[in-house]
Amino acid sequence: MADTLNKTELVAKIAASTGESQATVDRVVGGLFEALSDAVGSGTKVSIPGWLAVERTHRAARTGRNPQTGETIQIAAGNSVKVSAGSKLKAAAK
Repeated sequence: MADTLNKTELVAKIAASTGESQATVDRVVGGLFEALSDAVGSGTKVSIPGWLAVERTHRAARTGRNPQTGETIQIAAGNSVKVSAGSKLKAAAK
């Protein structure tokens, strides 16, 4: 299983590398997630060149199947979120 880095650990790591307080970094990270949420919610694509792109996508209505009963069901149309890794993030993963 891969190691994980939760928000608290991320904030501590950023604070240590920048010299800022954890409270300041936590507010900035919270602001970043709020801005991402607002933009994606309104249909605006967020792009940070080389790192990542986040956008809302639309899924059309479709027919599915209940795996327990085999019954055909209709799945309503809806929105989803697509996150794409940029070249720098992909290079870091190699």
